[in-house]
Amino acid sequence: MEQSSLFGDGVDIDTETPASTDTAAPADARAQAAARAAELRHELDYHAYRYYMLDAPEITDAAFDKMLVELQQIEATYPDLVTPDSYTQRVGGYVSEQFTPVTHMARMYSMDDAMDLDELDAWLQRAEDALGAGSVTYTCELKIDGLGVALTYQNGTFVRAATRGDGTTGEDVSLNVRTIKDVPMHLSEPALAHMGADRERTIEVRGEVYMPKGSFVRLNEEADAEGRDPFANPRNAAAGSLRQKDPKVTARRDLATFIYAIADTDPLHVHSQREFLDWLRSAGFSVNPNVARCATPAEVHEFCAQALEHRGDLDYDIDGVVVKVDSFQQQLDLGFTARAPRWAIAFKFPPEEKQTVLREIRIQVGRTGVLTPVAEFDPVTVAGSTIARATLHNIDEIRRKNVREGDTIIVHKAGDVIPEVVGPVLDKRPADSVDWHMPEVCPVCGSPVVHEDGEVAYRCVSIDCPAQLKERLLHWVSRGCMDVDGLGDEIVDKMIAAGLIHDVADFYQLTVDDIAGLDTGRVYASSNSKKGVKKGDPIPVGLKTAEKIIAELNKSKSQPLGRVLFA
Repeated sequence: MEQSSLFGDGVDIDTETPASTDTAAPADARAQAAARAAELRHELDYHAYRYYMLDAPEITDAAFDKMLVELQQIEATYPDLVTPDSYTQRVGGYVSEQFTPVTHMARMYSMDDAMDLDELDAWLQRAEDALGAGSVTYTCELKIDGLGVALTYQNGTFVRAATRGDGTTGEDVSLNVRTIKDVPMHLSEPALAHMGADRERTIEVRGEVYMPKGSFVRLNEEADAEGRDPFANPRNAAAGSLRQKDPKVTARRDLATFIYAIADTDPLHVHSQREFLDWLRSAGFSVNPNVARCATPAEVHEFCAQALEHRGDLDYDIDGVVVKVDSFQQQLDLGFTARAPRWAIAFKFPPEEKQTVLREIRIQVGRTGVLTPVAEFDPVTVAGSTIARATLHNIDEIRRKNVREGDTIIVHKAGDVIPEVVGPVLDKRPADSVDWHMPEVCPVCGSPVVHEDGEVAYRCVSIDCPAQLKERLLHWVSRGCMDVDGLGDEIVDKMIAAGLIHDVADFYQLTVDDIAGLDTGRVYASSNSKKGVKKGDPIPVGLKTAEKIIAELNKSKSQPLGRVLFA
């Protein structure tokens, strides 16, 4: 196995399910399948919109993939249920209206995933069967957890950058990409010379924009100091930074790229992925050094194992390995499905797991009064960010996982995003540990807790519970409802404490002065932070932020009825 570094880079491929030829299925079974397919298409569209457009996923990648596989299976069984707008027939992604749309030179495909070694082996076997056993060489690359981007060059000069969007049309983010230091504005003369007579042709290279872990930590430290909500992970931070309306903001975010694909290889006169990566390096692009050319499935396995072992040593997030058929001719022979290449697959890593100590199980009261137990544990860094709490959902989940206060527990991020308690390390359980029980009274207002037979939920029934009030107010201004940017958990807390808001109508009675003087609860860390302000002084919300919040509240008055009803 030729290998230039520790391991390699990642992407996805298609794991096709052969279409069934059974057309004699009972009518009731087909009707049920049709209803379920419609439901899955709706759910997939909704969650794809939240992931690609809002950079605010509500479910894990694994949960999304599970729904997609179920829809693929239904459509394979009933081919007549396939619709042109089905998620199985298109590339994931959305195009924002705030940027100019850009049509890609060629479609930017999605990739299907191999969630374990058995699925990876099944894909490797299909490639060997289609191309001839022993005739296939693979290129393995690390799967960068970032935002897809396409860079266009004319006669060797940068002319445009666009997000992947829906695969056919992306968002023009050229001004922002120009601020990324490792994106060349002009290709090197040796790379252009290699193109010969085709040097003046337009080329479109593709890759990922990502945020290094160190930059992510600094960005969230700045957000904390300024009273802003932190980003959940480096991928969301990179996506939000690339979509800034002001390129100066993007320039301060310290983004970087890895390039690994191209719309059309013909002008480059290269014949394999490995030759293409060499050309990209010679042209001045940032190419991930962890690439391996593997001659056998066993070498592919070895590369994946090394990548998983060393993922924590990298200054950027990866969530798997992309395995590609190296030969471009063989890639052409294998072709594509409706949404993905048959010549590549993404082997997805299991979530990174860490051990920590569960100090307390606290109760969180939601807007409908439901009591949710939340695990609070010693802070631990997992998948690029520090976590110290995770929901335990309900008492049944606590019993199923058999977790207790004082336990050493295993935690991970489901889909590398959402913190989750996997379970206890039983041989480290304290001798005096006891089972945990739901409280009989609300820990916030002291009202009785009600538990109906046959229900999992325990509820605080007091309509005056302060916790419910806060959650109702936060729900009103949340992104999926009235979408009032700037009104997060902390500032709403301060408004309630100051007696400024008691219900949602009070938001629209607020003035700039009401908000500007609120204490954020933070203090200046340096005597040089602001003229006339000493170290240790509190940080008020401030006039500019208050004006922005009032403007957002006024804008929310124009939200459509559906959002108002949901709020």
